[in-house]
Amino acid sequence: MPTSLHTTSYLMAQTFHALSDPIRIAVIELLRHRELCVCDLCNALGISQSKLSFHLKILKQTSLVVNRQEGRWIYYSLNLGQFQILEQYLQDIRVNSPVLPLTSFCE
Repeated sequence: MPTSLHTTSYLMAQTFHALSDPIRIAVIELLRHRELCVCDLCNALGISQSKLSFHLKILKQTSLVVNRQEGRWIYYSLNLGQFQILEQYLQDIRVNSPVLPLTSFCE
């Protein structure tokens, strides 16, 4: 089933919003290397668990980050499939958007 332009625009806007915060970018950078639990992320970032939870919630809502529970601990990792979707979206813009001379239709 094809995705509507409105749905695609909304999902991409949410994803770019998730990527627009320095703390969330720092979380992604840390998770690039390995899966981490909340306590490791808090220590590495020097922020409280409640603040980190807010940012992880946004990353999870956009499917950029996934989690799994092992006993009492919750481990987070990147959802590389979602990054591939984002990469494809950006590549489609770059490849399929002709660079045309600026033409104004307002007169």
